[in-house]
Amino acid sequence: MRAPSRSRPKPLSTAPEPAAKNPIQVIERMMKLLDVLAEYSDPVPLKQLALETGLHPSTAHRILGAMSGSGFVERSEAGAYRLGIRLLELGSLVKSRISLRETAMPAMLRLHAETGESVNLGIRAGDEIVYVERTSSGRSSVRVVHIVGARAPLHTTATGKLFLVEDGAHQVKEYARRTGLPGTTPTSITTLAALEKELDKVRRHGVAYDLDEVENGVRCIAAGIRDDSGELVAGLSLSTPAERFNPDWAPLIKATADEISRALGYVPPAGR
Repeated sequence: MRAPSRSRPKPLSTAPEPAAKNPIQVIERMMKLLDVLAEYSDPVPLKQLALETGLHPSTAHRILGAMSGSGFVERSEAGAYRLGIRLLELGSLVKSRISLRETAMPAMLRLHAETGESVNLGIRAGDEIVYVERTSSGRSSVRVVHIVGARAPLHTTATGKLFLVEDGAHQVKEYARRTGLPGTTPTSITTLAALEKELDKVRRHGVAYDLDEVENGVRCIAAGIRDDSGELVAGLSLSTPAERFNPDWAPLIKATADEISRALGYVPPAGR
């Protein structure tokens, strides 16, 4: 949040503005006021709001009064204004109605069309990954275990490794102790040292791999999906038969996961 602006205030007319000619003009003025209020952490005086929006103080006061009555704006005892609780309530409703699966599916279908391979959406459930959505390739007789509702251990799946990186070193050790790192194929990671080495690669590259670790002959590349709070909420993975595995797809998978994250409201930190 920034401090109150002191630069280049817009000149104010000494005469009151005429009443808005139509509802659209009123809405535009309301949005101007809300946009200015959103830039401040502290209540903003009426005079400052009028300066920054270019509205006459009487016009700003009238609109702010209406918004205060609806809970969109709150007025302090000192006569300054800030955003109201009603906006938080509406924002929570919008967030609750955003479905991860529905948001992800258009991007998943584009990735599927571009690669011709199966695209999976997985979420964490305790010590396992659960696949909640999938586009099927139909190109191979090789059975792929990433069907909707299927589960697999975190340490053997590409998506699961993303979540283990998020956990940090101490919790990874606890996971290894708790599960014993069981393997399902000869290439499954079954020791803490090997897992830590693998997670370091995931941390550095921003994508994770499953190279025949869940099922012989099936390989995956995964990238993380974050929500508006920055929390890792899912992994997007591309699964292929080993003979068609192409590591050059990694940037495309990451770009697709980033697209879904943005659709969920995620804003990467500056510099990333």
